[in-house]
Amino acid sequence: MVSYLTRLFGMGRLELAEDVVQDALCQALEAWSLQGLPDNPSAWLMRVARNRAIDRIRRDGQFRDVAPELTTLLKQREGHAEEQPDFDKAIQDDQLRLMFACCHPSLSPEVQVPLILKTLCGFSVAEIASALLASDDSIEKRLGRARRLFRESGSFETDTDAAEIPGRLDAVYQAVYLLFNEGYHASQSEWTVREDLCYEAMRLTLLLSEHPQGARPRTFALLALFCCHAARLPGRVDEEGCLIELEHQDRSRWDRELIGQGFQFLARSAAENELSEYHLEAAIAALHSGAETYEKTDWSRIQELYNLLYERKPTPIVALNRAIATGQARGPENGLAELDTIPDLPKLKSYPFYSAARGEFLRRAGRPEDAHACFETALSLARNPSEVQFLERKLRTCVAPDL
Repeated sequence: MVSYLTRLFGMGRLELAEDVVQDALCQALEAWSLQGLPDNPSAWLMRVARNRAIDRIRRDGQFRDVAPELTTLLKQREGHAEEQPDFDKAIQDDQLRLMFACCHPSLSPEVQVPLILKTLCGFSVAEIASALLASDDSIEKRLGRARRLFRESGSFETDTDAAEIPGRLDAVYQAVYLLFNEGYHASQSEWTVREDLCYEAMRLTLLLSEHPQGARPRTFALLALFCCHAARLPGRVDEEGCLIELEHQDRSRWDRELIGQGFQFLARSAAENELSEYHLEAAIAALHSGAETYEKTDWSRIQELYNLLYERKPTPIVALNRAIATGQARGPENGLAELDTIPDLPKLKSYPFYSAARGEFLRRAGRPEDAHACFETALSLARNPSEVQFLERKLRTCVAPDL
């Protein structure tokens, strides 16, 4: 709905679009509970939100001069849409348009990605901050810069020329990647896994792949990565919502059809001579999802791929995952040594799974007291009940390894 309204009214009125959408949803909760669902709920919501926006613009003195232009614009763009609405297709087109509009070249990449996550994906400031390893205040300032730019531009148009799309793809890729990550391991939700976010990231990426300018190797590599990870979602948590380690997951619960689709997208991503970080992550995910058992996982190959990935994407999280792969491939002491060499380690100080990884390697190395201390640190940083349960379980293994 926000995407649709920003197409009509321009990115300069992004905040207006968000406000009237919220108003329309509140009105629906009240009206539909009394009158029942309308024949076309989507059309009802769009009409109410659009009319509220028009009323706000006409009522606000600073927009008085553009009201005639706005009326003409609505007539041109709406036509007879109210009689025969086709909102599903329109919304998809508008969402794709808004993704690229958020990547305006006047905005730096550090602003573009939070803007997409907030506007298109519905992330809270805290969720964006967690995804980007930044402070809430920093994210607030970035979003404020974006909204200020759009307000000052005063432009009605959100269209992006085809020639500009390639230059904006990196930010779009990063945003849908972070959207999926938040779903795969939520930082702010009561539940560790949020399948709705994972499948929304997949839907947006599929939408991108259907655009002539978006059907690129990196797009298909992202889809391969998402499919291989999403296929394992049914086995990631137990009935109480607690995380299950890869080693103990029931692989019969994995979605083999989705894994097959992931391998197909991975093959399509290799159509050109390109090797991006998404290709490497997809290859790692494919090795995990393709392994018949945990014991048959090719950890040496995974470690090699993480080495290549770190060359392209030297972030603390990639370094942490590389250290875990090293420990799996070459033993816990090597894993601990790799953890000690992670650069920008302070960025992981509030991330519970750094301490958890250290604790696991210490436990495997026969140092249960040191492991217990690390798991206690991790537990103090847990972000939701599921992580608390998982880390409490890890603490118990230091006392009774057979549990």
